[in-house]
Amino acid sequence: MSYYEEDDLSRFADMGKHRPDLFEKFMAWYQACQEDGALSRREKALIGLAVAHALQCPYCIDAYAQSCLESGSNMEQMTEAIHMASALRGGAALIHGLQAHNSVNKVSM
Repeated sequence: MSYYEEDDLSRFADMGKHRPDLFEKFMAWYQACQEDGALSRREKALIGLAVAHALQCPYCIDAYAQSCLESGSNMEQMTEAIHMASALRGGAALIHGLQAHNSVNKVSM
């Protein structure tokens, strides 16, 4: 047994039990964000997959991997999106190393 249960993704609507009004508003917004606009559904699914990896959400990874396939993306495109998220996350961690440099420099002066 793990912390994340695969069946939870299909139970997402249960989050609306106690405040269905808020859940309905969230779902309307969430679905509207995924519609074709300046970006296509396929592009938005790839962005979603990349963000899901950066957030490390297994539910989102499952959902957006499926969305990518359904919208016509292939594994090469999906892998590039995942690498982009990984590169950005790695770069963000690395640039914060300057905070350590700054801290050391303040003490060393």
